[in-house]
Amino acid sequence: MTRELVYTGFMSLDGVLDSPGGKEEGHRSGGWVMETEFVPEAFALKGEELADTTALMFGRRSYEAFAPIWRDSEDHAAYKDLPKYVVSTSLTDDDLIDGWGPITILRSAADVAALKQSEGGAVFIHGSAELARNLSDADLIDRYNLLVFPVLLGAGKSLFTHADRDKQQLRLRESAAYANGVAKLVYEVVR
Repeated sequence: MTRELVYTGFMSLDGVLDSPGGKEEGHRSGGWVMETEFVPEAFALKGEELADTTALMFGRRSYEAFAPIWRDSEDHAAYKDLPKYVVSTSLTDDDLIDGWGPITILRSAADVAALKQSEGGAVFIHGSAELARNLSDADLIDRYNLLVFPVLLGAGKSLFTHADRDKQQLRLRESAAYANGVAKLVYEVVR
């Protein structure tokens, strides 16, 4: 049995993941999620994910952005003691934040593939556009949990590669549309 690797994130209609929470994240239109009317049921997927998450995965930049905030956040308290995996070729153990549960550095897609073969439940990737693209290209992601927002951003970090690749078939597992224009799309990779 393999562990399920799930990418979860906010995405613009044109596929951009960049800076949903604020301009300080780097995109000139940063904060685009916060500019959409808040409808609680549109974010219910995030609560459902808490019950399914047995481990978290980040790329280095997302880890460095999320770890200091999520470690002390009441909204993310359920994640505090879960195992975390950071995929990075440059991060060292000395760079890891204390007090946020067990954290393991993985160095490559091969390390992620080995993790998937280990015992345990679903591993959720948060943020980490470059990591998600690389793992998608390596056919390692099993499911995409996406909240698609009614905004076009043009340039920015994208979930999917623009390079030529083999077709990857997806199966719609769940979908919903909300009054604020957000669409929930949950796709499983067909293998």
